[in-house]
Amino acid sequence: MFTLEQINDAHRKVKSGAEFPYFMKAIKALSVMRYEAYIKDGHIDYYGLHDDIVKSDAKYAPLEIANDVKKDQFKTELLAHQQGKTDFLSFIKMCAEVGVDKWIICMDTMTCTYYDQTGNEILVENIPV
Repeated sequence: MFTLEQINDAHRKVKSGAEFPYFMKAIKALSVMRYEAYIKDGHIDYYGLHDDIVKSDAKYAPLEIANDVKKDQFKTELLAHQQGKTDFLSFIKMCAEVGVDKWIICMDTMTCTYYDQTGNEILVENIPV
């Protein structure tokens, strides 16, 4: 079973969205099958191969998530983040401002799905490996 310390060690090596594929490979090697990241306070729930669950604590003071989703703005800013133009906290604040509530990473399909507060899909992306 993986530990939060192992996941955090892998995450510390990620300085921008451009390095995200490295993080994905590292946690997949730990047998993480999916995780759910919550924009409001930064906590993440990691799910393992054998129904293991590891939950992180909140990482920052709660953010208010916008009710109205600005999908086009989100896509533009997400691309900038993936190109390494923003740091992670800037990306998180932008997500809150455009109505992204959480994302779910699925290792089987190597996808990242972003959701609004009512559980509607905003965007599904393939994760490069």
